[in-house]
Amino acid sequence: MSEAQLEILASRAGLAVDWIDANGRPQHVSADALRAVLQGLGHPADTDAAIAASLQELERVQQDRHLAPLLTVDVGTGLDLAAYFAPGTACQVHLEDGSAQGLALDADASLPGVLPVGYHRVQIADQSFTLAVAPHQWFSVAEAVDSQPARAWGLSAQLYALRRAGDGGFGDTQALEQLARAAAERGVDALAISPMHAMFSADTEHFSPYSPSSRLFLNSLYASPGCILGERALRSAIESTGLADELQELEQQSLIDWPAAAKAKQRLLRALYEDFRQGEHPQQADFMSFRHAGGEALENHCRFEAVQAARAANGESLDWRQWPEDWRDPGSAALAHFAAEQGEAIGFYAFNQWLIARCLERAQQAARGSGMGIGLIADLAVGADGGGSQAWSRQDELLADLTVGAPPDILNRAGQGWGISAFSPEGLKRNGFRAFIEMLRANFAHAGGLRIDHVMGLQRLWVIPKDASPKQGAYLYYPVDDLLRLLALESSRHQAIVLGEDLGTVPDGLREKLSARAMLGMRVLLFEQDHGGCFTPILDWPDNALATTSTHDLPTLNGWWHSRDIDWNVQLGLIDAPTVEQWSEHRQGEREALRRALAQDPQNFRDEWRNETDHILDASVRYLGHTRAPLVILPLEDALGVEEQANLPGTIDTHPNWRRRLPGDAAQLLDNENAARRLELLAVARNQAFERDR
Repeated sequence: MSEAQLEILASRAGLAVDWIDANGRPQHVSADALRAVLQGLGHPADTDAAIAASLQELERVQQDRHLAPLLTVDVGTGLDLAAYFAPGTACQVHLEDGSAQGLALDADASLPGVLPVGYHRVQIADQSFTLAVAPHQWFSVAEAVDSQPARAWGLSAQLYALRRAGDGGFGDTQALEQLARAAAERGVDALAISPMHAMFSADTEHFSPYSPSSRLFLNSLYASPGCILGERALRSAIESTGLADELQELEQQSLIDWPAAAKAKQRLLRALYEDFRQGEHPQQADFMSFRHAGGEALENHCRFEAVQAARAANGESLDWRQWPEDWRDPGSAALAHFAAEQGEAIGFYAFNQWLIARCLERAQQAARGSGMGIGLIADLAVGADGGGSQAWSRQDELLADLTVGAPPDILNRAGQGWGISAFSPEGLKRNGFRAFIEMLRANFAHAGGLRIDHVMGLQRLWVIPKDASPKQGAYLYYPVDDLLRLLALESSRHQAIVLGEDLGTVPDGLREKLSARAMLGMRVLLFEQDHGGCFTPILDWPDNALATTSTHDLPTLNGWWHSRDIDWNVQLGLIDAPTVEQWSEHRQGEREALRRALAQDPQNFRDEWRNETDHILDASVRYLGHTRAPLVILPLEDALGVEEQANLPGTIDTHPNWRRRLPGDAAQLLDNENAARRLELLAVARNQAFERDR
C-alpha cells in the first residue's frame, strides 16, 4: 500500500501528517492512524484502490467550477473570482437591506470591495452565492462599557452551583437573576456563566456541561418556571405532583444529585405543560410564535428528545447511530409518522425550550437593566456529543465518527479524549457554514458576550477515531479565516464581545489573527510565571486578553495555595510517589514566587489580623485589577475563598465534577465578608488602572 499516496490524501483532506508537539518536538502521524481518521472524515483509505478513489473525489470537488454557497470577505476588500469568471463580468448584488446594486468584476476578476457589512446575495452569470462581508474587528469591551481604555471587571459563576430557596437541588435562572442584580449593584460589568447547552433529557446520568447533546438549544432544567408562568402555576404543579418534600430534600444536599434532581424537575415541567396546553394561557401565543420561529432546527431537536424518551422507556439504545436506519434520517417518512403520533410529547420539549429561552432572556435583561455594560457572557463548548441531537440533525456538518481531544504531552502522556464531536470542515463549506452560523446566533441570542472554549479549534482540532486511543489521532485544519469573519459579523450584529480560551498549545499565528480582530484571549494568574520562579509583572500583562485567577478546570486559588489539587491526585491514585514529591516541591517554589510578586505592592499584607490565605487572595485580586487587561474576571469561588474546584480533569465519577454548590443564597452571596471586600478591592484597582493608562 502506497504510504506516499496516503499522506497526499491526508494533506488534501486537511490533516497534518507532521506536527510539532507542546515540547517543540516534531511528530509524524502513523499510517494506521491516518487511515482511521480519513475513514471518519468520509475518505476511505484502507486499500490503494480506496485511496485512489478518495483522491479522485477530492480533486473533482476542488476543481469544480461552481462556487461554494457562502464566501466571506473583510469589508473594503475585493473578492478574487479569477478562477471562475473573466474580468469585467457583470454582477447583480441583492443587499441585505433589500436594495440591489449592479457591479462588474475588476481587471483582476475580483468583486470590488464596496459592499457594506452583512450577508448579501450575489448573482454572476449562471451562479449565485451568499457573500458574508465582515467588519475588521469584533464588538469590543471598550464599546460595551463605553470606556477608552477599557478596564472592566466581572465575575464568573458555575450556574448549577448557585443557590436560592426553592431551587430543587441546583442553580437556575432565577438564582442567576438574583446574582446578576446583586453584582451590578457593586459595579460589575459582566457575569460569565458555565455552558447552558441542551443535554439529554432521557439520560440524567449525563451532566457534564461541556459534552452536550446540542449547542443550538438550552438545558431546560435551568428554567425557573415561576418567573414565566407565575408562582401560582408553579405551586399548583408542585402540589399535584407531590414533589414538595423531595424538592426540599434535594435542595438541602451538599452535592447535586443530578439524576434525582433532573427527574424531579422533569416531572414538574411535565405537570406545568399539561396545565399550560389544556387551558387558555395568556402566553400560548408567545409559545406558538417561538415554536414557529424555531423552524426545522427546533422541531428536529424536539423530535430527537421524544425518540430518545420512547427508546429509553423500552430499554433501547439512545445513541442515534445505533437506531434503525429509518430513524437515523431526520427527514425520513418514519420520523414524520412518529411526529404525527407523538405531537404531545414533541410539544412538551418545545415548551421546555420556550421556557428556558424566556428565562435566560430575563436574566440578561436583569443584568443589563441593573447597569452592567456587558451582562451575561455565555460559554460555547468546543463540540457536542456525537450521539446527540446536533450531530443527528446536522450529519453532513458534524463528524459523528470522530471525537475531539488532545495529543499526548508532558503532563498527560496518554493524551486526552473529550468524548465530543466537532464540525466537518468540508461539510461546513458544502452547506454554506449553516451549522456554524446558527450555533453562533443561538449562543449570542441572550448574552452580551461569548467565551469560546478551546478557541484553537477554529484553526485545528485533534480528532480521534471513535473508540481509539488519543494517541491515534491527528490534527484536522479548519477554514479559520472564514470562521473568524463570520464570528466578527455575528459579534457586531449582536453587540456582544468574544473571548477565546487560548490556554495550552496554540498554533502559530492564531493569537495574532485573534488580536487583529480584537478577540480577547485568556491569561490565568496561576500560569503567568516563568520557569525561574517569577510571576509576570503587572505592567507586562497583555492588553489583548482577559485576566483571571483560575478556571473551572483548575484548582481555586485557595485550593492551589494549599495543594488541594495534588491531594486529590494522591487520593485517587492518579500520580506515583516520585511525582507527588516533584509536584509538591514545585508548588512550594510557586507559592514563594507568588508571594514575592504580591509583596511588591505596599498595600498588600498590611492587616496583621487577617490569615495568610486571605492575604494571598486579596493581594491576587488587587494584582489582577492593576493589569492592563481590558477585562478582569474573578471566579465566585475565589471571591468567596472556596477551596474545592468545580472539575478535576482526568476524572469522571471519582471526583464530584459539576456537582459542587456555593455557600449561601445567590441574592446574598456577595454580602459575604470576604466576597464584599475582594469586589471592592477589584473595583478600586480597576479604577486606578484606568486612571494610570488613559
